Amino acid sequence: MMAVVTTPTVVTTRLVATSDAPELAAVLAANREFLAPYEPFRPEEFYTAEGQRTYLEDVLRTTAAGLTFPHVIVDGGRIVGRITLSGITRGPFQSASVGYWVAESANGRGVASAALARILRIAFDELGLHRVEAGTMVHNAASQRVLRRNGFRQYGLAPRYLKIDGEWRDHILFQRLADDE
Repeated sequence: MMAVVTTPTVVTTRLVATSDAPELAAVLAANREFLAPYEPFRPEEFYTAEGQRTYLEDVLRTTAAGLTFPHVIVDGGRIVGRITLSGITRGPFQSASVGYWVAESANGRGVASAALARILRIAFDELGLHRVEAGTMVHNAASQRVLRRNGFRQYGLAPRYLKIDGEWRDHILFQRLADDE
């Protein structure tokens, strides 16, 4: 029996564009069931190209204001997810939250870990942030591994933190500081 050798693809991120709407809508629609346990309820139009275009226009307005930094995750030339720095706060806080998702086909292959490493370099080196935080549902061990691989440390538990899949869910809170090693 011959061993199968696969060539790893290079995972990159780039700033999202409204022209990404059709591809994002297709990825989201194809992964709707896979992502449902981890995502807020979304209306039907969210899964359409026009719905994504509207959503991205709103997100890009907050980007222009310096409040968010939304990226698509690209693997093998295809969009396989999103990663976003949001709630960017300047002044003495210099902080943001990070959220991400990847398609089922990219899950468990290090894609989210690579995308998060890239976003952290941008957050700390380019945006000059001091702190990036993230929250995961208590049972989301895979996302917790992604965070820990990228130097995040758990610092708390937030009861009924976010409404996911129609219910208020507890989240474990993590942070990474710019000077953490």
